[in-house]
Amino acid sequence: MTTVPEILSASIKKAFEKAQQDNLVPAAEIGDIAVERPQNPEHGDYASSLPLKLAKPLKKNPIEIATVLAKYLKKDGIFEDVVVANPGFLNFVLSRKWLQDQVDQMLSDPESYGVTNAGKGKKIQVEYISANPTGRLHVAHARGAVIGSTLANVLKSAGFEVEQEYYLNDAGAQIDKFNRSLVARYMQSLGNDVELPEDSYPGEDVIAVAEKIRDSSSDNYDTDDPGALSDLGKAGIQLMIEGIKEDIESLHIDFDNWFSEKSLFENGQFEKCIGLLKEMGYVGDRDGATWLLNSNLGEEKDNVLIRSNGTPTYFSTDIAYHYNKFIQRKFDTVIDVWGADHQGQVPRLKSALKMLGSDPDDLEMILVQMVRFKKGETIEKLSKREGNIVPLIELVSEIGADACRFMFLSRSHETQLDFDLDLAKKQSSENPVYYIQYGHARICSILDLAVEKKINYSNGSVYMLSHESEIQLINKILELPSVIDAIADTYEVHHLPHYSLELATAFHNFYQNCRVISENEEDLGLSKARLKLCEATKLALVNCLELMGMSKPEKM
Repeated sequence: MTTVPEILSASIKKAFEKAQQDNLVPAAEIGDIAVERPQNPEHGDYASSLPLKLAKPLKKNPIEIATVLAKYLKKDGIFEDVVVANPGFLNFVLSRKWLQDQVDQMLSDPESYGVTNAGKGKKIQVEYISANPTGRLHVAHARGAVIGSTLANVLKSAGFEVEQEYYLNDAGAQIDKFNRSLVARYMQSLGNDVELPEDSYPGEDVIAVAEKIRDSSSDNYDTDDPGALSDLGKAGIQLMIEGIKEDIESLHIDFDNWFSEKSLFENGQFEKCIGLLKEMGYVGDRDGATWLLNSNLGEEKDNVLIRSNGTPTYFSTDIAYHYNKFIQRKFDTVIDVWGADHQGQVPRLKSALKMLGSDPDDLEMILVQMVRFKKGETIEKLSKREGNIVPLIELVSEIGADACRFMFLSRSHETQLDFDLDLAKKQSSENPVYYIQYGHARICSILDLAVEKKINYSNGSVYMLSHESEIQLINKILELPSVIDAIADTYEVHHLPHYSLELATAFHNFYQNCRVISENEEDLGLSKARLKLCEATKLALVNCLELMGMSKPEKM
C-alpha cells in the first residue's frame, strides 16, 4: 500500500515538473520530498518544507517557490486546499472526496492495507533475548523481548524478509557453572548431603530441573561417571530451554531460529573466523593470551579473544557469531536488541566486523534501558527473594500478555520505563490496553448487530461520511502505513502503541458523535456508510494489535 506522504510527494514532484515546463522555476534535481504531519492541526493534514530546501539551488525566495507550487497543486483532486506559510512551508488539507474514496479502496483490498514496500525484500535479522539457558526468563528480559518481536512484525509489514533469532549461549564457563550446580542439586534431590559449589547458580530454577530429571528418569545418573554427568548436564540444559520456550510463548513470541553457540565450535566456524583475523594481522599473542589488536584501528585498547587458560571470551564468540550472520548467512542488516549495560561492547564488535570486511553500519544495536515496577506510589524492586528475580511467567500470569506487551512498548527504548502495575490491571478507559481492545470489541458488536438486522452495507456510499469526527477517523486510519515505514526506518517501536491509542480515541469520538445503526429507516444509507467506516477502522485496529503481538477480543 502506498502511504499518504508518498502519494503527496508524487503530486508535489509532478507540480514541480509542470512549473519547470512553464519556465516558472529553473531546472533542478529536487531529490527526496519530505511530507509530514504538522505538530499543530491548524496547519492542515500534512506539510512539506520543500520550498525551503530548494531556495538555495534555485536562488529564489522560498515563499515564491511555495506560491508557484501551490498554484499547480490546487488543481490536484487530492487537495481541498494548499496554503503557503512562512517561511516557506506548504500546508495541505486533504480533499474530503479523496479521503472518502480511501475507505472503499481499503475495503476492496484489505490484504494490502498496512503493507508497504519500504524494505524491498531486503534480508534482515532481529536477534533478541538470547539469555543463557541456565535459568528461566525473568522480568528483566521482557522489555527487550517485546521490543524485538514487535520490531520484527513491523519490518515484515514494511516489506523486509525478516528472521527472528534466539542465540543460545550453550558453551563456555556459564554452562560449566550450571552443570556443577545441577549435579549438586540433583544429588540433594536424591537425599545426599552435598554442599553447593561456591559459584553455583542461586534460585529455584536449577532445583526444579534437578527434581524433574530425578522424577523422569527410570535409573539415577551415576555421579561418579563423567559420561553420565555429561548426559545429566545436557538433559538439564534441554529442560531449561523448554522452560524458556514456555516463557516466550506466554508473551506471544515465536522465533524462526534458535542458534547454538556450541555449533560455532563444532562446525569449525569459530576457528575459521579467528584464523582469518590472524591472517590479516589483527591478532597477537601477549601474556599467554590471544588478543584482537583493536588499537590498530584507532581503538583505545586491545581485547582478549582467548584467555591464557585456553577458553574463549564472550567477545570472541560474538565476533564468530556475527561473522556467521553476515558472511555465512548473508543478512543485509543485523539488529541486536541488547540491554543498555552492554553499550561498551558495541564499538569493539563493530571494529572486528570492519576487520573481517563487513560494513559495521550494517549492524544495528538497540540498547534497551531498565524497567522499574510501580505499585501505588512506590517503586518495587525486581527481586522478590534473595537471589531470585521475579520470573517473567509470574508477571504475565498477574496482568496478562497483552498488558505486558503494550506497557513495555509504551516508551522509547532509550528511556527508563516505570511500569505501572495498577494501571495495567484496570478494566477501564484509563488503561490504554483496555481502551484500544474495547474499540475493536465495540466494532465487532456493531457489525454483528448489522448482520442480525440483515443490513447489507457493501453498497453503502462513503460520500455520506461528512461529519468532522468521521473525516478525522478516516485521516487517522490512513496514517498507519506511514507509521509502519517510520518505525522500519528508525526502529522506534513506541510510536506504534501511541498511534494505536490515537486511532482508538478517534473511533470512540466518532462513536459518541455519530449513531452508526439508526432505527430510522430514512437513515439507512448513512448507517451503511458508517458501517463501512467501522469495518475500515476494525482493519486498522487489527493491524495494530497484531503488530504489537496482542489479542483481538470480540467481546469485553
